[in-house]
Amino acid sequence: MDPVIVVGAGPVGLSLSLALAGHGVPSVLLDEGPGKEEPRPARSVVLHSDTAAMAHRLGCTTLGDEGAHFAAWRTMRRRQESGRITFEDRPAPLHLPQHALTRGLRDAAVTHPLVQLVTDCKLHALEQDGTGVTARTRGSATTWWRGSHLVGCDGARSTVRKLLGIPFPGRTAVERHAVAALRAELPWPGEALLHRNPPSGPEEVTARPLPDGVWRLDWLLPARGELVTPDALVTLIRDTLAGWCGGATPPYELIDTGVHTLHHRLARRWRDGRAFLAGDAAHLLGALGTQGVEEGMRDAENLAWKLALDWKQGASEALLDSYEAERRTAVAARLRAADQAMPALRGGGGLRTLLPGAARSAEALLTDGHLGRGPLGAEPVYAPPVAVREVPTATEPGGPVANVPVTAPDGTTVPLRDLLGRGRLLVLLVAPGTGVWDRRHWLGAGLMPRLAAAVSALPVRAELLVADDYPGAPAHTVLLVRPDGHLAATFAGVRPAELYEAADAVRAGAPADTPAVARADTPPAPAPVID
Repeated sequence: MDPVIVVGAGPVGLSLSLALAGHGVPSVLLDEGPGKEEPRPARSVVLHSDTAAMAHRLGCTTLGDEGAHFAAWRTMRRRQESGRITFEDRPAPLHLPQHALTRGLRDAAVTHPLVQLVTDCKLHALEQDGTGVTARTRGSATTWWRGSHLVGCDGARSTVRKLLGIPFPGRTAVERHAVAALRAELPWPGEALLHRNPPSGPEEVTARPLPDGVWRLDWLLPARGELVTPDALVTLIRDTLAGWCGGATPPYELIDTGVHTLHHRLARRWRDGRAFLAGDAAHLLGALGTQGVEEGMRDAENLAWKLALDWKQGASEALLDSYEAERRTAVAARLRAADQAMPALRGGGGLRTLLPGAARSAEALLTDGHLGRGPLGAEPVYAPPVAVREVPTATEPGGPVANVPVTAPDGTTVPLRDLLGRGRLLVLLVAPGTGVWDRRHWLGAGLMPRLAAAVSALPVRAELLVADDYPGAPAHTVLLVRPDGHLAATFAGVRPAELYEAADAVRAGAPADTPAVARADTPPAPAPVID
């Protein structure tokens, strides 16, 4: 069968190709550029627990060397500290330059046998028929490619989106930031800072650590204002550092600068037949601490297992449609939350008009966005196809599972999220004591034989796991987990029929009949050509 064509080799396109490879699906990754990343420390990304785990699982090797976990999150208002959050009870956000993330993912892609990375290759036309997609390109030795599906991960000016004629409405210049990467000694080593209404300068500035004493500083600017000159930026730096360091500007080394204008846009459709959109091609966001790259990686994880199921055994139209239904709804909710918060945070409106029950400070709302919490930042919860929740747990159906240690039948024990993205469902039995039992005993004891038989009979490949405990779940709870780590259902003990029904609902039912192959003498209708 033909590989999946992925257009665009940024973090999202690379993540999608590697995620497909994890499911055993080959891809052709078309990169318009030369395949080299320009170092830009002032352009960085923050990954939270789910996307950091995904990058690690995909083989990105730059996370530890070139990324820094926040030691704490500190907030200040005017001259006073207003709060400080540490991360003893949850993973700290990981901050790293975007070029380092891209390079780490690219290094993993070029060595993977299921990923064909083609540089200097620009898409200019695509055609669809009942069995696949033909992409026509310029710039490389090959001028056309045949794929089972095509995914546009080609950024805000997406050629794929234009060829498909999909509108991209939204808001322009929602926020604008002056940005600098510099090396300096600040009073809180390794701690990120949100400073509202500092004594001088713009109304808001953030500082986020990188390795080797480097910091990324962001100053909020008027959305539409004058150009930021080099002299003006140096003044911002000196005044800000002096305000944090007792009135005297400490020595610093300026490494990189930039001005980032953030837009909020949402494509009307994310699927057109066998073609899909992901990442900045499908959505733009970033105001109030939200992370566009991170949402694009979540797109890739959600789409990969659905395309893999279709590629291997066929999938229902409902399953393929669920990518847009789940991811577009999640991103739309994020944009809606930012739009609701913006008047109060940026325009001085009353906080009572914000999110439901959110009589909260501006610092707390912004902290949610930066730390991946609440409507502005939390991991998405997808509406499950069937609300099977025989046993309440700390994770609601459709939510991301807790990253508990689990044991596989071969005796290995790993964090649960390390086993995601391998083309199969996960069935987890909560069985206290299995962590200290010899597996020869528990494999043949209690519920395990019946559960193993039920798992082997599921309509989708599944892996059976056990855990000593799971938050909020009593002993003998069985959890059904999707390949992307979202909880599908919970059961009290072994329920083969109900487990089968839930697994069938996860795949959205049996695949439809394979469409008839187009007649060889009837060429597919061409899409518009983009020059």
